[in-house]
Amino acid sequence: MLFLDRFDAGRVLASKLWSFANRDDVVVVALPRGGVPVGFEVARALNAPLDVFVVRKLGVPGYEELAMGAIAPGGIRVLNEDVVQALGIHDEVIDRVAAEEERELERREHEYRDGRPPVDVQGRTVILVDDGLATGSSMRVAILALKRKRPAKIVVAVPVAAPSTCAELESEVDQIICAVTPEAFQSVGQWYEDFAQTSDEEVRDLLRQAASLPAPSVV
Repeated sequence: MLFLDRFDAGRVLASKLWSFANRDDVVVVALPRGGVPVGFEVARALNAPLDVFVVRKLGVPGYEELAMGAIAPGGIRVLNEDVVQALGIHDEVIDRVAAEEERELERREHEYRDGRPPVDVQGRTVILVDDGLATGSSMRVAILALKRKRPAKIVVAVPVAAPSTCAELESEVDQIICAVTPEAFQSVGQWYEDFAQTSDEEVRDLLRQAASLPAPSVV
């Protein structure tokens, strides 16, 4: 085990991001649900605003933990072609799963924000956070979708990642920070003592807490 829980992981990750502290052009964007506790600690340490970016993994029917792709707001879809081809997954299956996940994506967008508008990322440095990277499907779709919002810079930051996934994503963003990349990587959860599922209520509560913190001061 590397981390006690996601909050502990967020504090470790924040220690790798000090160059982004106390800057009014920086925003931390977390992938819910598991990325939000990590992002909360990062945002608090860096004195930066926190927002969420809802993406949904497209799980293989019957093996939902295995990602065949992911979707993000704006109709963006990324497929894991290796998984799709290896399992012979047909387009109609992908479309059906995507339609189901689109409904859940819209529900979460509405529920998490509590009436608050999304943070404007145009021209800003976005630190895109999750609790870890396995295949990277969710992160890839988030990167694609965020690029449409024209940020100045996208920095992917995670506490733990598969070495190959961390390396593959390097070319897709301005900077990637994977705090730990264990060679014996099998899943994100194996590196946490407590990897219990983050609830919708926890996400809402952390976002409310983050919104109530003082605005970042310019150094």
